[in-house]
Amino acid sequence: MTALGPDADPLATIGKLRRDRGAVFIRRRGEIYVSDPVLAKAILANDKGHFLEHSDFFRIRTGTFAPRSAQVEIGRAARVLLRRYTRDHADELPALVAGLASGSVWPDAGNRLVYEHFRPALIGATPSAALRETVDQVVERAVLAGARDRYSRLARHRYRVRVARILGAELVARRARRLGEPADLLDVVAYAATWRTRAADLAEVFLSCLFAVAGSVGFLLGWSLYLVGTAGTGPAHPAWVVREALRLWPVAWQFGRIASREHRLAAVTAKPADEVVVCSYLVHREPAYWSEPDEFRPDRWASGAGQEAFIPFGWGPHACAGAGVATQVTETLVGLITSAYRLGVAAPSPRPQVSAALAPPRFHLRLDPVARPEGR
Repeated sequence: MTALGPDADPLATIGKLRRDRGAVFIRRRGEIYVSDPVLAKAILANDKGHFLEHSDFFRIRTGTFAPRSAQVEIGRAARVLLRRYTRDHADELPALVAGLASGSVWPDAGNRLVYEHFRPALIGATPSAALRETVDQVVERAVLAGARDRYSRLARHRYRVRVARILGAELVARRARRLGEPADLLDVVAYAATWRTRAADLAEVFLSCLFAVAGSVGFLLGWSLYLVGTAGTGPAHPAWVVREALRLWPVAWQFGRIASREHRLAAVTAKPADEVVVCSYLVHREPAYWSEPDEFRPDRWASGAGQEAFIPFGWGPHACAGAGVATQVTETLVGLITSAYRLGVAAPSPRPQVSAALAPPRFHLRLDPVARPEGR
């Protein structure tokens, strides 16, 4: 994802620029924002070759994880593994929901719940104590919204080096003793490596998997419950709630692409090396495609309309491989929670937590059990 500027409220800034300048606008020198859905999809698909090939998921500190064949294999194997895990462990979700504290603090509670559920799929059912402790700490120090800000830059650097060393050693060992199909996402990443792949690069790709599962899915769950708890409307189908949460507050809210040649984007000229930002947050609120675009209206999904302006997981060859699993698990959890409890939300501020991911504001979630008729 593209880096954020110094704006105190970047969502308000780009919203105003969209209203003032149209669906394609220059935010600052060398940075072009796009909110038109048709153009957004064309950019992400890159059918005309106007952009450098790029996958947000496989961006690492040294550039982009390569080769492309390894990216494809990781995406395929991860999708197969997560689908199988979700199917085989669906009966564990009710117990996780039952264990939620009545006055839990979100979105952290959602991140931890999702991570607890998927931990065996990430690092195996019986990881070493060192591996489990390391990944547990990564969730607490880097995945939870705002967690990184609690540490100095030097402390983050030292910790990152230590994590890369531990994960890198684990990945190299797994690649050396490869046995059959991957049992978890660490195996998926290790098995896709070539003899030239750096262990540090593999570690970064695995961390992307961790952030996508515990971070993105946890934030989506948090947004869904926050919106239900603050809407004051009646119950809605869990699938509609999740899709409307993705529309209003897409966790992956912008996708940056670098122009490889000069070309026109509506009335704006993109030059080589310009960053063109497809902003799903703006695409999902385009008034030409959505009635009352700023309102939480889950019932709009009853007809399935609006899909042409809906890109919460990107678009084209680099779209998120785990999109189906993310929505399925979130819908299940939302259904379990909203059917068993009445939700009460108390948030000090309604402003989202904006960084590379779009996380919900911090809020306390009160869960009041729904009274069941006698005999049930």
